[in-house]
Amino acid sequence: MASKFPKLSVPLTTQTMEAKSVSTIPHEDGWQFEPKWDGFRSLVFRSKGLVEIRSRSGTALNRYFPEVVQMIAALPVAQFVLDGELIIADGDRSSFDTLQQRLHPAASRVIRLAKETPATFEAFDCLMDGTGKSLLAKPLIERRAALESLMRRFGRVKRLRLSDYTRSAKTAERWLGKSGGALDGVVGKRLDDSYRSGERAMIKIKKRRTADCVVGGFRYRKGSRDVGSLLLGLYNSEGKLDHVGFTSSIPRAEGAALARKLKSQIEPPGFTGKSPGAPSRWSNGRSSDWEPLKPTQVVEVVFDQVTNDRFRHGTTLLRWRPDKKPRQCTFEQLQQKAAR
Repeated sequence: MASKFPKLSVPLTTQTMEAKSVSTIPHEDGWQFEPKWDGFRSLVFRSKGLVEIRSRSGTALNRYFPEVVQMIAALPVAQFVLDGELIIADGDRSSFDTLQQRLHPAASRVIRLAKETPATFEAFDCLMDGTGKSLLAKPLIERRAALESLMRRFGRVKRLRLSDYTRSAKTAERWLGKSGGALDGVVGKRLDDSYRSGERAMIKIKKRRTADCVVGGFRYRKGSRDVGSLLLGLYNSEGKLDHVGFTSSIPRAEGAALARKLKSQIEPPGFTGKSPGAPSRWSNGRSSDWEPLKPTQVVEVVFDQVTNDRFRHGTTLLRWRPDKKPRQCTFEQLQQKAAR
């Protein structure tokens, strides 16, 4: 329990340093680039045989990842604080969906999943070294050296990995070009920067990934008869149209005209495979009711990550694609391996 945890030079209330999105990788000197892993960002505290894993929001994660707690507790260094990412591998990809399944109230299920799909901790920063000294005020170049020193002391430990880094923008661009799966993009940090807890002091760059999707339905904007979002579909291997997400990046000024355009195409079922359910936690007030459409319209959207054959977040509408046949919109577009 956190209340029993010894007082450290880096307290349990320490927040992770955050990142702001930028469009390109900087090429000037003084940057360190790291893979942006697709998992749960976490701080790991170890002191006097006790371990505490905290999420970026400050939530204790010990009960959800008992195998990671056990692994950290067995390391041959008495105290330290690490920043990193909890990931669960699925072949050469990481599975965010499997990771989310751990956040379950039933202890028996968590214990079973910990054995079936154990998590890995990918360490990329050191906030307190093995002597108990805080490194928060130290520059990244010193913190990285401390991290590598700790990892050498740990020895080879299954499911504990030292994250890669490069100080070459060209190498970082190669990583970005191969991102997808386990790799969510690239993070950039200034070599001379201290660990700025709670601040957006890093940068993150994600590869712009696009997909052509069938518009299988739409939702009206709340309180109006204007189109607020388009429901997107892709054809699966059985030839059925599965709902894979939505885009709500429709200018308000165009919502009424789009509603008039789509009205004549309303026809059930819209999706012949998986259909839309209730609005997600990203719905931002959209109505849960939706209108099915004939599968004739195709749009190109920008997306970031895919989880369990769905776009994890809302997508950005790039353009309508009258040149594309709906049957060309298949899941093959989303198949992309990650490289280390």
